[in-house]
Amino acid sequence: MAEEDDNKESIKKKKQKKATVKDNKDEGDKGLTIKTVKEKKGRDHKKTTEVIMTRGKRKEAVARAAIKKGRGVVRINRINLDAFTNKYVREIIKEPLRYVGPEINSVDITINVWGGGVMGQAQAVRTAIANALTDYFPALKLKEKFINIDRSMIVEDIRRVETKKYKGPKARARYQKSYR
Repeated sequence: MAEEDDNKESIKKKKQKKATVKDNKDEGDKGLTIKTVKEKKGRDHKKTTEVIMTRGKRKEAVARAAIKKGRGVVRINRINLDAFTNKYVREIIKEPLRYVGPEINSVDITINVWGGGVMGQAQAVRTAIANALTDYFPALKLKEKFINIDRSMIVEDIRRVETKKYKGPKARARYQKSYR
């Protein structure tokens, strides 16, 4: 009898801890996803958090950014942005944050990036952050501001590496011929 009561209590606790996630896909090219997370703590207390997810691409690098209410922390692959030693890369990533103002201290941005090289990843992260900020703060009209400053903050670069062809080591180069 005591075991059954313990089982029922543990099942109740598990149900209370589970969070329900509702995805709303917005129409558009940039793959915007708004997630509303409802955490259940107790019977009457419900906490909802709006998370906006965007994507940025550059060459082979792909970055996915999630922005939500917070304290102004920016993390890239679970590493704080201020911990990056390369100052140039850090400044490329911080560029969209400079144009927002004091509102940036009220959001947390988490980015996962993979593929490509260091600079491609930095530019992909920059695009993802800029798109996330424009969607999170629509009243600031950041999209027009970013396009006037640098269009590549909002629009992904569509250029890709040309594929290798036969009869050569690279896309355009050809093997040399030797005529004695």
